[in-house]
Order: sequence, then C-alpha cells, then structure tokens
Amino acid sequence: MKPSFIPVSMPDLSELETRYASEAVASTWISSTGAFLDRFEEEFAVASDCRFALGTTSGTTALHLALAALGLGQGDEVIVPSMTYIATANAVRYCGAEPIFVDIDPATWCLDPSQIEAAITPKTKGIIPVHLLGHPADMDPIMKLAVTHGLWVVEDAAEATFASYKGRMCGSLGTVGTFSFFGNKILTSGEGGAVTCNDEALRHRMALLRGQGMDPQKRYHFPIVGYNYRLTNVAAAILCAQMERRDGIIARRQAIVRMYAEELADVPGIAIRQDAPWAESAPWMFSCLIDPTTFGCRRDDLAAALKEREIDSRPMFIPIHRLPPYRQSAKKRHAVLPVTDRLGALGIMLPTYPQLTDADVLRICSSIRDIGRSHLNRRIAAQVHRITPTPSVAQPRKAA
Repeated sequence: MKPSFIPVSMPDLSELETRYASEAVASTWISSTGAFLDRFEEEFAVASDCRFALGTTSGTTALHLALAALGLGQGDEVIVPSMTYIATANAVRYCGAEPIFVDIDPATWCLDPSQIEAAITPKTKGIIPVHLLGHPADMDPIMKLAVTHGLWVVEDAAEATFASYKGRMCGSLGTVGTFSFFGNKILTSGEGGAVTCNDEALRHRMALLRGQGMDPQKRYHFPIVGYNYRLTNVAAAILCAQMERRDGIIARRQAIVRMYAEELADVPGIAIRQDAPWAESAPWMFSCLIDPTTFGCRRDDLAAALKEREIDSRPMFIPIHRLPPYRQSAKKRHAVLPVTDRLGALGIMLPTYPQLTDADVLRICSSIRDIGRSHLNRRIAAQVHRITPTPSVAQPRKAA
C-alpha cells in the first residue's frame, strides 16, 4: 500500500478560524476596517511586548512599509544577511537602496554581529537582522552597534512570531519588527503581515503610508504618496483565532523539532543547529545540514529519495548574493560569505507543522537513516570493487 504523502508544510486551521471568518463576512466588514482588525492589532501588540502593531497585506509589504517610514532612499545602504528569503533584500531595493550582505554566525545561522562593523559606510542607514527559521539573532551586540553608529534596526521576524531573546519578544527589540502570516508561517491568514514598534510618531507614519497616504483627519486628502498595504478584516478574523490558539501551535512545533533533533542526533553526516542559551525559538521549519562525505549522498539526492517515499522537503534558501538580481553588486563589493554559502549548499528543510504526528516524524527520520545508509553501502561496495584486483587467467602455451 502506498504511504500517505507528507507535505513540507500545512496551515493549522480549526473550527474557530471558520467561525470568526464567517462572522466577519456576515458583518459585511470585509475590507480594511472592522472589529476583528482592531482586535488583532491590539492583541498582537500586547503579545509582542510593543505599544503598537499594524496589520499589512504580507511580510514583504511589512518590510517595505517599515523601510519607507524610516526614510530609506536612493543611494542608501542597509546591512542584511544573504541567508534569508529574498523579500528581505527586495524591500531594500524597492526604496532605491542597496543591501550590503554580511555573513551569518555558524551557530545561530543568523546575522553575525562580529561581521557588521566592517560593512558600515557613510551610506549605511540601518541593519535588518533576520530571525532565521524561528531562532532569534543575537540582538544585544547588534543594537549596541546600531546605537554607536546612529543606525536604525528593522527585525525581520517573518519566521519567528513569538520567539524570544533573553526573555524579550522578537519584534520588540529593534526600531521596528516585521512579521509574515503566509500560509506556511507559524500564524497564518493565508496572506498577511504586521509591523510592530514603540514609537508613536513612527506608528503614525507607517499608518499613513499603509493607507495610500490619506490624512486620517481629512478624508480623501493625500499629503504624501502612500501604498495600499492594508490587512482585511476577514484575514484579521482568522488571525484572531490563531492568536487564541498560538500557545498550542508553538508548543507542538517545538515538540516536533525536539523529536527531529533526538532521532537524527546519531546519524552520520547530519548537523543540527542547537538553540543558543539566550534564545527561545518559535520553530518555523526544522532544518539540518547534510554532509555528503559522511552521510552518503548530497542534500538534493536525499530530497529526491524522500520524494520517492512520499515525503516532501525544501532546500535551504539560495544565498541572495548568488541570485541574478544581486550577484553583480555583491561581486563588485567582493562579498565573501563562506558560512552562508555552506548553509545554502548543505541545508535541507523538513516537514514542520502542528498536524504532523509523532509517527510521521519517526517515518521521516527512519527514511533519512535508510537513505543515508543505503548510499554509504553502495559507495563502500564500489570502492571495494575498484581496489580488488581481478584474478589473472593463465594462458595456454603454444605448441613448439
């Protein structure tokens, strides 16, 4: 019998999300105002330890909104990791600025604070640390550098909703925090995002830009050019349900990641990131590194073999400095990012979502062990065959 398919991700939705979305539809408030939107923004701000939160259409527009409100413009530079989803760098380019790529820490896989200062120039306006895969970046040294050099900090917490750093919530540590509620994220509304901050003037600026630049005191008066980045009341209704269920959602993700770590700890050639002692992750995707020399095959070969067993996976992000839109500018700056390149080449993302059962995780881990062992055995057999001499056959003598 063919085994059931295990996707790499699946949104965790319940009857509560259906009920709240139906209530929003029944109210006829289905666009960018409504009770659920107000409720979500208030609750998300409190849960994130911030004074303010604004819903947006996506994590990408949340980033752009934050950067635009901070005045990022043509010719400016922003320090970002290359190991992240491309939206981090794209949002910088939307403003006419240039992302300056810095390597990641080999332990956290997040922006390496020790690499930042060397990348700062007179054009540098800010830093975007990314809390990759749900693990916080080391924010204290980053914030210290930002204060020293007069820079703002935008936390890209798209993959780390409700992760914490030294007991403080991600998204509350920098100048602005940005979040994503895409279908595969920790909390989801299908599409959606949010910005958080503690500065009232900045909150006002982001709200103005989010709503086409319309003056909130004078309808249809537009003092600035803005954007239509408003979250809908229907999406907010779904997020209100997700907020009520967030503790269970995150706890299950954490349990799945612990199980992966335990089951794969003794598999040769697999390296697993450990949480820093100051971090409490909110896992987005469990990821590990596959060393082909000791595991038995390359990351992509493992992914193909898992697919044959009805198990989906994803490669780690391709480093942004290797992608066509950014390759030439990174090359001109002589960007050398060995840790980023290694993670991009060896990293694999495995299924991580609350509906995944313990039996599912065991099946995935067992498949990984079997695939690695099988490739290693074939490699050893091939080596033995190459070094074993072929017995010589005596030739008969010719008659005299």
